[in-house]
Amino acid sequence: MASCDVGCREHGALWQRKHSPATGGVIVNIIHSATGYHSKAIRFLNVAFDSSGDSLLAGDHQGNIYVFDLNGNRFKLVQRTMQACTALAFNLRRKTEFLVALADYSVKCFDTETQELVSWMRGHDSSVSSISVHSSGRYAITTSTDTAQLWDLDTFQRKRKLNVRQSVGIQQVFFLPLSNTILSCFKDNSVFAWEFDTLHCKYQLPTAVEGSALHYKVFAVTRDGRIFVAGGKSNHLHLWCLESKQLVRIIQMPTEVRAVRHLEFLPDSFDGGSNQVLGVLSQDNIMRFISIETYKLLFVIGSHEEGISTAAISPSGRYIASVMENGSLNLYSVQALTQEVNKPPPPLLKVVEDWPKCKSEANKLTVRVTSGRSEQPRKSKGSKIQTRLLKVQMSTTLENKENELPGGLNKKRLQVLLKGYGEYPAKYRMFVWRSLLQLPENHLAFSSLIDKGTHSAFVNIQNEYPIKSRKLLRVLQRTLSALAHWSAIFGETPYIPLLAFPFVKLFQNNQLICFEVVATVIVNFCQHWFEYFPNPPVNILSMMENILAHHDKELLQHFIKYSVTSQVYAWPLLETLFSEVLTREEWLKVFDNIFSNHPSYFLMVVVAYIICSRAPLLLCNQSKDFEYFFHHRNNLDVNAVIKRAYHLMETTPPDIHPQRVLDDFVPLTKGQYPVFNKYPKFVVDYQTQERERIRQDEIEYLRERQLVHELEAKAQEQKAEDEAFYRKQELLQEAEEQRRKMLLEEEEKLAERRQRLAAVRRELKVKELQFLDASRRRFLKYQLDRREMELKRLDDDIARKVSMRDRETAAAVQDIEVRQMELESHRQLFEQRLIKDQERITQEMREETDDRQRKADLEDHIVQRWIETDREERQKAQLVAEENLAKVEQKCIDNEWRLQVLNKLRHDDQDRDKHYEEIAKLLHDNRVKEAELLKAMREAEEEKWEEVAWRKARLEEEQKAAAATDVHRKQFLEDEMNDALELDEKLQSGGGYFERLRDLKARRAERRVEFQVPKSGNICLNDLSASQSSSHGRRQELVRQERELMAEVRQLRQKLTARAHIRRPPALGAPTRWTT
Repeated sequence: MASCDVGCREHGALWQRKHSPATGGVIVNIIHSATGYHSKAIRFLNVAFDSSGDSLLAGDHQGNIYVFDLNGNRFKLVQRTMQACTALAFNLRRKTEFLVALADYSVKCFDTETQELVSWMRGHDSSVSSISVHSSGRYAITTSTDTAQLWDLDTFQRKRKLNVRQSVGIQQVFFLPLSNTILSCFKDNSVFAWEFDTLHCKYQLPTAVEGSALHYKVFAVTRDGRIFVAGGKSNHLHLWCLESKQLVRIIQMPTEVRAVRHLEFLPDSFDGGSNQVLGVLSQDNIMRFISIETYKLLFVIGSHEEGISTAAISPSGRYIASVMENGSLNLYSVQALTQEVNKPPPPLLKVVEDWPKCKSEANKLTVRVTSGRSEQPRKSKGSKIQTRLLKVQMSTTLENKENELPGGLNKKRLQVLLKGYGEYPAKYRMFVWRSLLQLPENHLAFSSLIDKGTHSAFVNIQNEYPIKSRKLLRVLQRTLSALAHWSAIFGETPYIPLLAFPFVKLFQNNQLICFEVVATVIVNFCQHWFEYFPNPPVNILSMMENILAHHDKELLQHFIKYSVTSQVYAWPLLETLFSEVLTREEWLKVFDNIFSNHPSYFLMVVVAYIICSRAPLLLCNQSKDFEYFFHHRNNLDVNAVIKRAYHLMETTPPDIHPQRVLDDFVPLTKGQYPVFNKYPKFVVDYQTQERERIRQDEIEYLRERQLVHELEAKAQEQKAEDEAFYRKQELLQEAEEQRRKMLLEEEEKLAERRQRLAAVRRELKVKELQFLDASRRRFLKYQLDRREMELKRLDDDIARKVSMRDRETAAAVQDIEVRQMELESHRQLFEQRLIKDQERITQEMREETDDRQRKADLEDHIVQRWIETDREERQKAQLVAEENLAKVEQKCIDNEWRLQVLNKLRHDDQDRDKHYEEIAKLLHDNRVKEAELLKAMREAEEEKWEEVAWRKARLEEEQKAAAATDVHRKQFLEDEMNDALELDEKLQSGGGYFERLRDLKARRAERRVEFQVPKSGNICLNDLSASQSSSHGRRQELVRQERELMAEVRQLRQKLTARAHIRRPPALGAPTRWTT
């Protein structure tokens, strides 16, 4: 087994002699030792093969990216990213480019040959775990735990983004081989297939069979895209058929396998893409290769002592690259691991073995022919061009060294290619420009300029240049702001946006390159432009006028004849860099030649454009025509302009040649950008100060205008509030009127109901009396009938006794006397019984009548109390309404005064410029009046509050007096009822009538005295007259009520007397019939 230590070397050989795979199939073990000891080795993290399988890409945790050429037995350090990589992938379309995902969540594209950054893609919020490149090589998918993003590798722009809920999470998203399908696998075991062109969901794999579900972590797909394998925290593997969307098989790994960390199919040249061998890397760091057809373990790589962290298999199936646990990199030969898996049929044995050798020899031959042909034109052609242009004799070695460009290009060879084809290939133009301009790509310096934000001179650039594309406008604003922060002159130069716009539109996807190209153009091709700022570069224009006078004096005389200066025919072409007069293709072709020559060639192109347009210019005779011509596109052959510019470069005399004044091309410095101060600083500083002053004045004006608008808005708001308040008051008044009408209607309805209720009560009373009268009559009839029956019985007894007396007269005299005595006793006893029954009936009737009277009195008392309570509540509501109305009136008065004061102040503010002293005096007077007004308002408010407190105390006293009156009235009614009952009893008993009447009159006199004496002693002197009048009214009311009660008592006494007279005769008439 060969061993290779890359150490501190940037390139070298993998092995020193022809190797043969050692035991275990290891071809070479690659380590990266910092000081030569394995204990301090730098760990490799990720590996990836290219599409051919002959080149291996590996990255370590320090950010070093190596390319290992397995056929050429070479390795090369292609990039130092200075941070650990999380994923690697080759670009399938451009073989020399590769993608690397870094620890700062970004993805970068580098070129292995030029070792330059091609693009920088950002957008992830977490580390990128995988990169999948489409089979066409144009698109790539980067996956992190929270999102997957689709990138266009031609423009390096993000096309789409897949977002998921945080609770779900993404495991992996990748392209299916040989199809336009994207497969997305999530942490909830769901797998979706998406159509690449429309990004519509094609299908979703169903859930696994019950009892066999596992948490998917790793996935693999065969090269024909038919079989999909998933594994996770289990020793089971799920095989899905993507054509039928069904789980076709569950493979159980050996018991040593508890979790699967990585899955990858082993390609075979003879299986047509339906791979049958699957590599399974488990938790014990051993990778087992099994056959999914026979389910047998074929071979194993790795061990417990030398475990595998991750692995990659070449597309050709010849090599397996594994990152070991100790940080080294092992390269295995599949043919050495097994002879049965990749063993081809006998007829094809020689073809399979010879084909890689032929391919390797062809690749070596192509490299040798390319390198041999590239060395020949450098010496002959390059020296010739150098002699013609610069007239300097140099050695061939020094000349080649000066013409060497970054990326392995040669300036002389590019000039020869440019003269032969007229332009650079569109595919490589940007790369050639970056090499010609030798851009330093100072990321940190550019970031510091961008971090300063938008320059004040370009905040409102959209008003001056209304660009439809918001992205292009934003890039232009950032580029111009960076230029202004780099040098203050660019924030004051009005034509800088015109000069930078073509490059912004061309490099809008890479702002760093755009800024450095514009800065390089300004430093080299705009030399001496800013010495006469703010005027155009008079020295440059004079130089161009001298060149035009030398080569076309007639045209210059024509310009002078019509007063057309160089600021009309030359300066518009310079300040716009021909972007107004040329199409995109013509402009690119012109700047291919400008960037490939001395900076003076730019001025020659301007003069050549003018000379080539001499025919239409000689026909112009108005200044507007000349201005229109140099600001619009014209029918002109740009190739002729370029040739004429080269002719002018060669034929212009040295004394007027711009090369005598302009310096040679000097690229921007690396690390930090150079200081640009070739301009009159005092002019720029003055303009900057003036602009800042104007900006401050504008801010002050805007602030004052904002204050005026706020005051107007407040006035309008106050007006709207007042109108709303008055509208609300009107609505409240209308509502109050409606409520009053409703209350009146309700009161009328209540009175009607009371009348109907009284009528019903009268009817019920009449019916009750009729029923009582009928009952009484029936009872009397019953008594008469019973008495008649008794009399008949007595008559029969008398007749029988008479007959018996007649028969026994002589013998029973004594018996008759005894019998007569017995009859007399019986008669007396019967009379007593009748009297008792009559008294009992009379007592029951009296009790019933008293009960009914008490109920009626109680109902009348309740109704009276309800009326009093309703009256008190209405009085309270009226008092509350009066208080609220007083408060509202007070607030209205306050608001009215404040509005008057505000109107007066506003009127004074409008005239303050003319009468300042008068305004001050008026303001002082207004403040005095306002203070007096506030004082008067406070006094009025205090008086109102005192009046409110007095009325409240008076209301409480009235309430207490009313309550006391109610109590006495109730007691009075109870006493009257008791007196009436006692009088009734006296009348029935017949004695003590006059004494009871005298007591009743005395008690009434006492009650009158009690009613006349006030119960509350807290009477104010101010309320003396009011209380006297109110007490007089109360006394009359009480007298009237007393008279009514006395009348009712008399009527009640008369009724009771009449009843007593009616009931008494039957009780006294019965005993008269017993007398003989």
